[in-house]
Amino acid sequence: MSMFGGGFGGPGGGPGSGPMGGLSGVGAGRGTRRTGDTLPFAGVPDELAAGVRRLEDAEPEHGVPEDRFGHRPPEGPALSLLSLLTRRRGVFLAACVTILAETLLLQAGPYLVQVGIDHGIVARDLPVLLWSAGAFTAAVLAGWATTTARMRQTGALAADAMRHLRVRVFAHLQRLSMDYYTEEKAGVIMTRMSSDIESLQQLLQEGLAQFAVQGLTMVVVTAVLFHYDAGLAAITLLLVVPALFAASVWFRRASDVGYARQRDAIAAMFTDLAESLHGVRVVTAHHREDRNIAQHRTVVGRYRDANDFTGHISAIYGPGTSVIGLLGMAALLLIGGRMVLRGQLSIGELTAFVLYLNAFFAPVQQLVQLYTNYQQSRAAVAKLRTLLGQAPTVAERADPVELPPVAGGIVFEKVVFGYDPARPVLRGVDLRIEPGETIACVGPTGAGKSTLAKLVTRLHDPDSGRVLIDGHDLRDVSLVSLRRQIGVVPQEPFMFAGSIRDNVAFARPGASEAEIWAAIDAVGLRDLVERTDAGLDATLHERGQSVSSGQRQLLALARAFLAQPRVVVLDEATSNLDLRSELRVEQALDRLLEGRTALLIAHRLSTAMRADRIVVLDESGVVEIGSHAELLAAEGRYADMFATWSRHR
Repeated sequence: MSMFGGGFGGPGGGPGSGPMGGLSGVGAGRGTRRTGDTLPFAGVPDELAAGVRRLEDAEPEHGVPEDRFGHRPPEGPALSLLSLLTRRRGVFLAACVTILAETLLLQAGPYLVQVGIDHGIVARDLPVLLWSAGAFTAAVLAGWATTTARMRQTGALAADAMRHLRVRVFAHLQRLSMDYYTEEKAGVIMTRMSSDIESLQQLLQEGLAQFAVQGLTMVVVTAVLFHYDAGLAAITLLLVVPALFAASVWFRRASDVGYARQRDAIAAMFTDLAESLHGVRVVTAHHREDRNIAQHRTVVGRYRDANDFTGHISAIYGPGTSVIGLLGMAALLLIGGRMVLRGQLSIGELTAFVLYLNAFFAPVQQLVQLYTNYQQSRAAVAKLRTLLGQAPTVAERADPVELPPVAGGIVFEKVVFGYDPARPVLRGVDLRIEPGETIACVGPTGAGKSTLAKLVTRLHDPDSGRVLIDGHDLRDVSLVSLRRQIGVVPQEPFMFAGSIRDNVAFARPGASEAEIWAAIDAVGLRDLVERTDAGLDATLHERGQSVSSGQRQLLALARAFLAQPRVVVLDEATSNLDLRSELRVEQALDRLLEGRTALLIAHRLSTAMRADRIVVLDESGVVEIGSHAELLAAEGRYADMFATWSRHR
């Protein structure tokens, strides 16, 4: 087999060299394993082992996650910050209590300073001075303890909420139909799962708690100020609160626009990056690097502009609130100082008043930054809510029928379908496939061959008409029971990062090693797999890039063998193989298709000739149906295609 060149990925195959090419060995020695690009990891060093064991012993039990996937979206409240915070009500209430205690303890200091000045220093009473100093120290230590407890509670709350949100978003992405992934860019989806959720994590872990502490501080301080002197408090606050309120309203409106632009710019940046990385071979082959860099510079520039805008409005709002606060402090010193001179206010009370007013304005500076984080998270929640509100177009019914083991009879009844409903790909298709029959679909590109296969696997639903298996409308049966009985081998098979064992057993994770080897034998890969020290545990790199396209196709066929489906859909499974390999695979296909219904998407007429019947499609729909001999005798569209193919093969 020249395509293998002595091993996976060798000359004539894919990237890499030597046995299995870029596949990494496993188990290079005692306590050693290899990860990634054959980088060795020799385990935990002996001098660190004891510490690792202590950490493991201290790790709390989290229990077994009870995540269950369903094709129907779970019922529950819409995504919001409140719904994330109240998932664990006990932890949420404990966090609220510690936040309240922390706020009150933080504001005990100015009162104790006033007591120490008026009743200790002015009255020359040393015990009172010592008592106030001791109480101040105790309040600081108690504040430290409550802050620690609050951070533990909010940290646990944020960790649980983020785990739940990540699983919820990921499960919904698994639930969405193929048309969503056709229309949406991969970089945008990655942004939802990474940047958007991370901004929420920062807010939930510390931001909202600080927001509550600082907000409560302003409320408590306002009450204390009015307790000391209502007139002075009213005058001081009336000078600053309206200005602060007006500035905050402006900042909120401007930041809403700015952070929405920022989220969109991040998504565009991820999209461009993902596309360039996935297409790196094409970029290199066509010397596109300079133009790609220029394009990425433009995309990053939009993100920079969005950051500049949000930075500009923050630069106006932050210093502006500082100026307002300092002007209020100056007014307080002037008015309060005159009241002290008149004997209407003690020095200690004025000192406490100044400290409390400073405590009123100090949170404003932190609230500016916290509000910035809140706005970013609010924009992220809006994006995530939109994603979670996206309904799958191929929806499972509320009470689906469990599809029993099928014989494999497939019927298309007056099927009309178009990816754009205004431009149908299939128009009124009527087709009956008998159980155990092999049907090949041929025709020009865009005629709807692959679309028929997608309708059988229910990746799409017809716009009108029905698709049935053994008399069951596919829209009435559960997706699990349907897809469990259908095996698919695409033209460009996908390999996941992991071992050969994991990829072959993808559809049947519980398959025994003997069953996996039987599937490997069926496609003739045993000798090649055994050339590696790791065997079935040899690592396939991301998307199977460590093996050639032909080898990926053989592994995909082995995966289909192991799944043992009742219906097999093959999208030109031999198109990437050389002639010798094609013969071996076709022999294996004969074994796979024996007794099973098969739908072959055939680009090579040599594949179509092996089918029981051939369906010829063009832009107008199905134009001919019959065996190879019958269609040649009819001297129609298929006969013309066969004559052209015969002249050029």
